[in-house]
Amino acid sequence: MPAAPECKLSHHGRIMKCVTFLLLLPETLKKLKRASKHPGRLSLCYNILTLSLKKRMAAELYPVNDHATVQKNGTVMLSLPEKRKRSVEPVAQSTASIATTPTTEQNINNNNVEIPSWHSAHPTLRERNALMFNNEHMADVHFIVGPPGESERVPAHKYVLAVGSSVFCAMFYGDLAEGDSDIHIPDVEPAAFLILLKYMYSDEIELAADTVLATLYAAKKYLVSALARACVGFLETSLEAHNACVLLSQSRLFEEPELTQRCWEVIDAQAELALRSEGLTEIDLPTLEHILQRETLNMKEAVVFQAVLGWADAECRRQGLSPTSQNQRSVLGKALHLVRLPSMTLQEFADGAAQSNILTLEETHSIFLWYTAATKPVLGFPVEPRKGLTPQRCHRFQSSAYRSNQWRYRGRCDSIQFAVDKRVFIAGLGLYGSSGGKAEYSVRIELKRQGVLLAQYLTKFVSDGSSSTFPVWFEHPVQVEQDVFYTVSAILDGSELSYFGQEGMTEVQCGKVTFQFQCSSDSTNGTGVQGGQIPELIFYA
Repeated sequence: MPAAPECKLSHHGRIMKCVTFLLLLPETLKKLKRASKHPGRLSLCYNILTLSLKKRMAAELYPVNDHATVQKNGTVMLSLPEKRKRSVEPVAQSTASIATTPTTEQNINNNNVEIPSWHSAHPTLRERNALMFNNEHMADVHFIVGPPGESERVPAHKYVLAVGSSVFCAMFYGDLAEGDSDIHIPDVEPAAFLILLKYMYSDEIELAADTVLATLYAAKKYLVSALARACVGFLETSLEAHNACVLLSQSRLFEEPELTQRCWEVIDAQAELALRSEGLTEIDLPTLEHILQRETLNMKEAVVFQAVLGWADAECRRQGLSPTSQNQRSVLGKALHLVRLPSMTLQEFADGAAQSNILTLEETHSIFLWYTAATKPVLGFPVEPRKGLTPQRCHRFQSSAYRSNQWRYRGRCDSIQFAVDKRVFIAGLGLYGSSGGKAEYSVRIELKRQGVLLAQYLTKFVSDGSSSTFPVWFEHPVQVEQDVFYTVSAILDGSELSYFGQEGMTEVQCGKVTFQFQCSSDSTNGTGVQGGQIPELIFYA
């Protein structure tokens, strides 16, 4: 009984001795380093010393007792309780690793291990994710994208797709998750799908005119709203008369009301260009019907009728039909009766629709009677002409005047620069005429953007000798973007003297549009902000 406290104290003393040894170890190593003639062997010495230390600590903490056995070679083997074995074995394993791993030795010497890999070369999560785009490395799903015969196999990573799209999340981790490693997507173009994936991996958006519609479809299908908005923004900036009808059809399909409204603005103002474009022949029948119902189309009905025939011809070919008059009438259906044939002039109807063979003899006869008879027959076509758009005028002078020695025209250019805060369509110019009575002028009007000619038209107008302005129209309205300066010019040839404007304004508010004016270096006849020619810009908004 008296011996028990002594044993306990002896065991505690051994523990304190080991702790003291560890505390003095750094100082011992320093002395060893200074004393060593071969510094390069320090790591080896350290390993040996560490190994010896751990053996000594084990001997101190767990001295040979009833649990120890002696092997034939004289080695003492400890028979420890199970818990102690588990706590000691990792130490021995770690020691062995330290003694045999060169990388760890380098870490001991330099305390800074550099492992060359693509991870360290790309420090940000965004960069590392971007490297995984279209990469087989660690890919756990593949997509077969595109129609049969034109498909491509695209590798992907479920986690990345799932965090970027609720559709992919449900596809991979939802209650109805697909277990197939290959997923077929025949209704999406491969190029568009790659654009979608690249955005989901890197936040990068690369859009092009030939793939943006397909990309919008993919973004809508997989509910990637940010990419869809980028596609719509791209389409709005690239919207022109030649693609307005196609984009109108797509915007209705994708339910994008803002893009739809922009398309209508272009189609209304530049109706003739839009309906004569190849894009019209590519739209669906409901979109064609919406266009033909439009009251504000700014064009002649004879042009509308020819555009409808062009669409019918293309639709027949899409359906594998011969483009006969009967088949054209069949594919048009009620759309034919949305053309306002009676609003044409008699000459236009006789030279065009009456000879197209798409109308029945009864329809042709009734329309001729409508033109000529006192009692008008009932027709199956609208008879009221379209209202079109009402042009607006921006007048930049507060007064006008004339003098005996000005304003003269000898082939010199009158020019002014302008900018608007909202997209508009410049339809023409208002010009001053002769101050000496009725006179005729020849004029060439031009519209440029940063030196590039956008529109030019040569025409004539007659002035009546008053200070009124006289409109001169471009062949087609020209789309003008906001916050960009354009140059408009007029070169007149006619009566020497005319009225001119004065008290010019640098900024003019016209309805919801604000115009800004500045002088142009192209002006060689004296026109500027304060005075001169080109008193009005005629536009649609």
